[in-house]
Amino acid sequence: MFGGTAGSDPRSGPPRRFPVAAVDEILRDVLGSCLREQQYEPARCRDMAKDIAEVIKARVKDLMIPRYKIVVVTHIGQLNEQSMQIGSRCLWDPASDTFASYVFKNTSLFALAVVYAVYFE
Repeated sequence: MFGGTAGSDPRSGPPRRFPVAAVDEILRDVLGSCLREQQYEPARCRDMAKDIAEVIKARVKDLMIPRYKIVVVTHIGQLNEQSMQIGSRCLWDPASDTFASYVFKNTSLFALAVVYAVYFE
């Protein structure tokens, strides 16, 4: 056998699972602290969505979970008697890849942040 001992599987997955609960807490903290008093203004919220995604990505990377590619997507919209559905599709391995998401609302706006964690062998 090449690249390992007899009986070992070189594609055994991550040594530890991605900490979804810790990322959920990061999402709650960042969205709440950035948007709690914010009123919906289209240009400002567009910039804030980018900034919030960068803050979330940095905080998740600070957890130092090796070999995971982190993708953060944020949406901010006006809360005004309407509904919205947001969907996504990904190709991944359900044994090692995962995601965390959080929805925030105040009197003026809503925000959705999703963190995708994709494990690289």
